[in-house]
Amino acid sequence: MESIKSRIEMGKEMKDEDKMYKRDGIWYSTIMSPPENLDAAKVMQAREDDVFLVAYPKCGFNWMVGVVKKIMNISSGITVPDRPPLIEFHSPEVHQIVAQMPSRRFLGTHFHPKYIPVSFKDKKTKLLVVFRNPKDTAVSYYHFMNKNPVLPNAESWDKFFSDFMTGEVGWGSYFDHAVAWNKQMDDPNVLIVTFEEMKENAPAGIKKVAEFFNFPLTDEQISTIAKETTFSAMQENSKKSHAQIANAIFRKGEVGDWKNHFSEAQSKQMDEEFQKKLAGTKLGAKLKYDLYCQ
Repeated sequence: MESIKSRIEMGKEMKDEDKMYKRDGIWYSTIMSPPENLDAAKVMQAREDDVFLVAYPKCGFNWMVGVVKKIMNISSGITVPDRPPLIEFHSPEVHQIVAQMPSRRFLGTHFHPKYIPVSFKDKKTKLLVVFRNPKDTAVSYYHFMNKNPVLPNAESWDKFFSDFMTGEVGWGSYFDHAVAWNKQMDDPNVLIVTFEEMKENAPAGIKKVAEFFNFPLTDEQISTIAKETTFSAMQENSKKSHAQIANAIFRKGEVGDWKNHFSEAQSKQMDEEFQKKLAGTKLGAKLKYDLYCQ
């Protein structure tokens, strides 16, 4: 936590143009994911029983972190350290510490599938992937950039929307991530859940995640986890767990906030991109675009 606070202070002193850099055509945070972190992540050794959470930025990653940590603790008594599980945030020294941690380890990433360390595929590690409808994802990402000192200010909504649609944001294009994960929908080691389905029926979502990772839970335990991981509960707890960027990470947690930001032309542009990239696919159907983005 002290390291996170120091990085936030570093961001306050850094010029916006220095806060991001490109690697293999993808933007990354200079402060949180410098090149040495990405190098260390690339060669990290996965374990078959690792609990690995994947999400494009602002799709509900931090909310699901809270859910998974509760599942692990209540089911198996595993206490997950209060640190960001993102492997690209880990320095080479932290990667060495993670390598010595007892099983089961809880790890995560915003990486595009092709940049996830190959050891996770080799070990057949189970991956929990979280997605959110693209319109709300874009709005959440916009506000996140304007509230997070380690990232450059997003300037206007119109400018950010253009960057989002062309993939000129941290970790690349939402649609590139979605297309890649759609190809893995039938992989038994991949479970894709959506932000919206967790909002619709949290207990059912929690049960699905727990069973996927083989964590036994009673109905009563599932109910407890659902109550303790509501967005409001997570938002309140984030003041302790996420320090100075709590308000950036847990803003609204709503479905449909995009309607307060998108112009008619922007909405149409997003609709066309969805039709081109995801219409008729399994992931496209799971996102319920017609329900949440029309």
